[in-house]
Amino acid sequence: MAYLYLKSIHIIFVVSWMAGLFYIVRLFIYHVEAKERPESERLTLQAQFEIMQHKLWYIITTPAMALSVLAGIGMIWVNPNLLNMSWMLVKLAFVVGLLIYHFMCQQIMNKLKRGVFTWTSTQLRLWNELATIFLVAIVFTVILKSAVDWIYGLTGLIVFSAVIMSAVKIYKYYRLKGK
Repeated sequence: MAYLYLKSIHIIFVVSWMAGLFYIVRLFIYHVEAKERPESERLTLQAQFEIMQHKLWYIITTPAMALSVLAGIGMIWVNPNLLNMSWMLVKLAFVVGLLIYHFMCQQIMNKLKRGVFTWTSTQLRLWNELATIFLVAIVFTVILKSAVDWIYGLTGLIVFSAVIMSAVKIYKYYRLKGK
């Protein structure tokens, strides 16, 4: 029964973590795009984005990440046989990638706070889709659990990634065309 409680907690906080990751990068995009505004508007917008980013990151996203990881570790503690399953090892590899993504987002946030803009809004839009790709990969790995299905899943993930990247480029084209 403890396993099911931990699994429920894990799912709840993964949803919260992913929501935070999706939204934080949107805030980064708005923060970067505010550079193009007149100075008084730019300063006001960027100050507001810094507040929003800080609260989202430290009140929602990072605590949700920590609780997701702790619940996941708890599930493995209660059922160590999970580590004998190849799909779990694949999932954990994707989770490590997602954790790296998380901490890279924190670095971006800290740079923006210092006024260092090293990413364009288009690069951030593409970056935002990486979290989606991790989410899709993790969910399909956990649900399918089969090596043959992973091959189809990986192929689908590559196609899905190409579609997302194309959509970002098309959006940029029409956004710039409308200016």
